[in-house]
Amino acid sequence: MGSARSLFDKIWDSHDVAMLPDGRHLIHIDRHLVHDLSSPQAFSGLREQGRGLISPHRTVAVADHMVPTLAGRTLACAVPGGAEMIGALEDNAREFGIDHYGMAHDRQGIVHVVAPELGMVVPGMTVVCGDSHTCTLGALGAWAWGIGTSEVEHVLATQTLVMRRPDAARLTLSGVMQPGLSAKDLALYVLREIGVHGKGMGFLELAGELVGGLSMEGRLTLCNLGIEAGARAAVIAPDDVTLEYLAAVRPDLSGSVQAQAAMRGLRSDEGARYEQELALDVALDSPQMTWGINPSQVVGLHEPLPSLETAQEGHMRDRLRAAYRYMGLEPGRPLAGTPVQRVFIGSCTNGRLSDLEDAARLIAGRKVAPSVQALVVPGSKAVKRAAERQGLDKVFRDAGFRWGEPGCSMCVGMNGDYVRPGERSVSTTNRNFEGRQGPGARTHLASPASAAAAAIAGVITDHRELA
Repeated sequence: MGSARSLFDKIWDSHDVAMLPDGRHLIHIDRHLVHDLSSPQAFSGLREQGRGLISPHRTVAVADHMVPTLAGRTLACAVPGGAEMIGALEDNAREFGIDHYGMAHDRQGIVHVVAPELGMVVPGMTVVCGDSHTCTLGALGAWAWGIGTSEVEHVLATQTLVMRRPDAARLTLSGVMQPGLSAKDLALYVLREIGVHGKGMGFLELAGELVGGLSMEGRLTLCNLGIEAGARAAVIAPDDVTLEYLAAVRPDLSGSVQAQAAMRGLRSDEGARYEQELALDVALDSPQMTWGINPSQVVGLHEPLPSLETAQEGHMRDRLRAAYRYMGLEPGRPLAGTPVQRVFIGSCTNGRLSDLEDAARLIAGRKVAPSVQALVVPGSKAVKRAAERQGLDKVFRDAGFRWGEPGCSMCVGMNGDYVRPGERSVSTTNRNFEGRQGPGARTHLASPASAAAAAIAGVITDHRELA
């Protein structure tokens, strides 16, 4: 079985342009996504060196991080400095001849939501972006990962990256996930089990019956959180679910027998080996939510929060104490019943149509608790239009949610949407670091259904009790 190749072997081999004298490799990049926050310096570097883009048709610019989400928004609504960054992206796109999905474009949204919608990513591609959650796009069978600003400039100029071959692993998820639970609950459960450094790999293939049973939107959510487990890229081999999704967004591929066969061939051969083979038997019977200040500090809603004694090392107990102090919580009590002041539904983790549908089913006919400010931000204008066709915007508005325009919004707290110091937020985003949603904000990562339930109840609640 010596010739058996893994999914990673196949993608690597087809993009390995050359080995350099120092042992690094030159890897061809099929798709480069740039956004308003991490690209201005890279374009300035090109300009200073008198260089252009070698493959502008492989590069796409999307405004997302700094865009305001208020209804009727204009650049005048942006935070200080935001209009300049959004304008710089537009100017750079025009100057260098690349497609641009700016604030006024009818397909604008979060780059990791827009790219799949528009069929920009297909199985077997190499995809990079100056954003660590580019791993989201691995759900489509692409090797997709986040890069730094200097690498952004290098890709713009050469359409390649210089890198050493990263370690690769496969994580197989089997077991049971009870009805009513979602891909976000699964992702948080995995983080809880393996930790934020659990899979410190350049490439992590996600496999197994639980992965195969997810919809494409669920897979995008699961892969989105791969970086939080230390995996730079989280990739799912293409299957029928992938091809059905692509048939809708890339009908040109669905008619090609050759393309279909090539995509189906992108899976690990029998006997193929990774540097690590890992397995997790999942027993998921309740909604999962973070209680602390990193994405692996997760519990079921009715479980007691972990004792300080669960930490074997003194420095780990210190970290637990710091998390409890920041979050204003105590060991031993459950999260259920904890009052909340903010609820946010959106982001590249859970801002897709199925996420809004999950939340709206719980919210319909109910009201947001008087103590809660609730915001829902569709991941793209396409998601927003689809939701409005279903009347979901009315469901959210009637309940007391603010219905926003697409963007990263309260996930990263830099566009004017943020949580005030000391307030507790139940959020469908991907990071609960100190200050992530604003200085002093206390963030609990959760599924759309859990966020919706918290908005209605005013406290952290098992959404199945409201269904």
